[in-house]
Amino acid sequence: MLDQILQYDKELFLYLNNWGSETWDDLWLVITYKFSSIPLYATLLFLIYKRLGWKALLLIVVIIAAMITFTDQITNVFKDTFQRPRPCRAEGIVDLTRFIAPRCGKYGFFSGHASNSMSTAIFAGLLLKPYFKNLIYLLLVWSLVVAYSRIYVGVHYPIDIICGLTFGGLSGFGFFKLAQYLIKRFSLQQ
Repeated sequence: MLDQILQYDKELFLYLNNWGSETWDDLWLVITYKFSSIPLYATLLFLIYKRLGWKALLLIVVIIAAMITFTDQITNVFKDTFQRPRPCRAEGIVDLTRFIAPRCGKYGFFSGHASNSMSTAIFAGLLLKPYFKNLIYLLLVWSLVVAYSRIYVGVHYPIDIICGLTFGGLSGFGFFKLAQYLIKRFSLQQ
């Protein structure tokens, strides 16, 4: 059964990865580049500052740093434990892959880009929901686009992405609850 699921995963990866074309490659490389989202992060931090103030912002920056560290480290534990080769390294599939990423890491299960973007989307979306009701939906779309970019550039299978998004969503929710508690505990809300 697991072998069949992994086979479907490879087939879906090849289908989605081969949608790409040279016309769109540069756009997807920008989307997948980890520093491309800095303007979004800066905007979210500014909105948090405007709605919650400096003291809450400082606490939230610490919580966000802990959240990203947590998701990154757990992602690395999974990659080192499962040691599933990325499609750009997998025998029998690498020759069929449109690999356009600048590099190919060793293992891919699960996607750190997917988990980090989803944790950020859930965390910031829930934190700002009282002030910007629909922001969370935009952030979820952004996270899904970032996650798909990993398939497009040839470095992750769909299961890597789905598991990364799920883990990121759970992490983002957990750290949001922690932030809520600490903001109330230390009376940091304006």
